[in-house]
Amino acid sequence: MALPVRTSMKRLLGSIQRCTATKSLCTEGKDTENKVSCGGRVFSGIQPTGVPHLGNYLGALESWVGLQGSFSSVLYSIVDLHAITVPQDPALLRENILDMAASLLACGISPAHSIIFQQSQVSEHAELSWILGCLTSMPRLRHLPQWKMKSKDKKEGSVGLFTYPVLQAADILLYRSTHVPVGEDQVQHLELAQDVARIFNNQYGELFPIPQALLSASRRVKSLRDPASKMSKSDPQRLATVRLTDSPDDIVLKFRKAVTDFTSEVTFDPERRPGVSNLVAIHAAVSGLTAEEAVRSARGMDTAQYKLLVADAVVHKVAPIRAEIARLRADRGHLEGVLTRGAQQARDLAAPLLAEVRRRLGFC
Repeated sequence: MALPVRTSMKRLLGSIQRCTATKSLCTEGKDTENKVSCGGRVFSGIQPTGVPHLGNYLGALESWVGLQGSFSSVLYSIVDLHAITVPQDPALLRENILDMAASLLACGISPAHSIIFQQSQVSEHAELSWILGCLTSMPRLRHLPQWKMKSKDKKEGSVGLFTYPVLQAADILLYRSTHVPVGEDQVQHLELAQDVARIFNNQYGELFPIPQALLSASRRVKSLRDPASKMSKSDPQRLATVRLTDSPDDIVLKFRKAVTDFTSEVTFDPERRPGVSNLVAIHAAVSGLTAEEAVRSARGMDTAQYKLLVADAVVHKVAPIRAEIARLRADRGHLEGVLTRGAQQARDLAAPLLAEVRRRLGFC
């Protein structure tokens, strides 16, 4: 089956709803297994790469916490199936899954308001991914920018790396999700999920809602050592990335060593002064200020003094999260219990949907 003409980026971005302006989405009609009574359903996933860094928190996790109060059904998955597209040490992966669970809880994701689960414990993800893969062409996947970038880095990527956007689509559609929080670099992958949902609906009858994007209003946090690149756990420069478990002394050191420029005044100009502007963006995000307010608060300071002000604001923001991660990580049984209960809740939603997919395909 030929894929429909791909929605232009301009049209897709025009349909994006920002997290700060989410409206209630109430549904009416007959009861179904996966019906959401009011507010829509949010799904998002995060790879188990250990404790998140400051960029993960400000760019995604902080807004995830807010979504719990805006939607009546929210699912957050630790996507370990995605993680194995690159080699993993099994013992380390197990620990990273628990570290991520502890971090989600410490940041404010609540099992009382969200379903938190480990992706591989819900086998319906993999089965739906195969089915959707049979509706997706290879040229469609080859055009996704992340495949081009990652396969070039590896010279020859794996089949899993090639098809993981289909698994992402399955993650979303398996729960009939209406909204997906994404970063700007993931918009085209969500577009694939939208296309696949339309293809299935056209061929087998309406089943999947067309999921809409929720872009975080937070700016992407840049590396403290290279403000042209985003903050990353894999950065070989130790001083480039602030982790949520960093000590206050480590945080202060990293900001003192942050790359800026030779102008002492604090201004916000991402194009011409990316290093200082990154500091302003971080300061604004952790303090609840606009960039303009953050710049005004630095009046009379040089960049060296401002680095210490930003470091202090980050220490204040991160300290309770750091303490809570340590407390939760010491209780392995509690974390495993949260993930076990979450997986059962997710299966309760996924199994009826996949059964309906199987029926429509003629499997039963």
